[in-house]
Amino acid sequence: MTDRAVDASASMSAPQLVLASASPRRLDLLAQVGIVPAAVDPAEIDETPLPRELPRPHAQRLAAAKAAVVAVRHPAALVLAADTVVACGRRILPKAEDPATARRCLELLSGRRHRVLGAICIRAPGGRQVARVSTTIVTFKRLDAVELDAYLASGEWRGKAGGYAIQGRAAAFIPFIGGSYSNVVGLDLHVVAQMLRGLCA
Repeated sequence: MTDRAVDASASMSAPQLVLASASPRRLDLLAQVGIVPAAVDPAEIDETPLPRELPRPHAQRLAAAKAAVVAVRHPAALVLAADTVVACGRRILPKAEDPATARRCLELLSGRRHRVLGAICIRAPGGRQVARVSTTIVTFKRLDAVELDAYLASGEWRGKAGGYAIQGRAAAFIPFIGGSYSNVVGLDLHVVAQMLRGLCA
């Protein structure tokens, strides 16, 4: 690891890092900046929004809940948990698990701006906790029927919040983002590094 703060998380005197997520994208993002968790232990909690729950509190609640669950299993480790929410206005878009859901999400996003909220929570041994939320604004072009059908046929949308992957074919639909690109992929790397620095200083 190249950064002093990141080095600290991997040193013998500092606690090991556990990623509370099964997302291969988050694991790849961390590796991009030289962070290799000692373990990956998904929390597997219920991610259903509460009645009338807004996107930002929803993301914060889930990230904190994931960290709390995994911290019990790894009391001597730093536990990194995250949740990514695609929000169109006050609406929380689901993870698309079938073509009909993906189509509804993409039709809603087509030709307009939306927010990607990335909540991050890191718990340290002893219960100390830090949490942040990153917001990225994403603009979609207006999708025509051919583009929409082709993207749905690709299957890239499966399991993705909002029904798209910015790091894949959907990049062709996005003329503008404001904020962190890695946040849209799954984890704001700058924020993670700053949080680890604060905990491991």
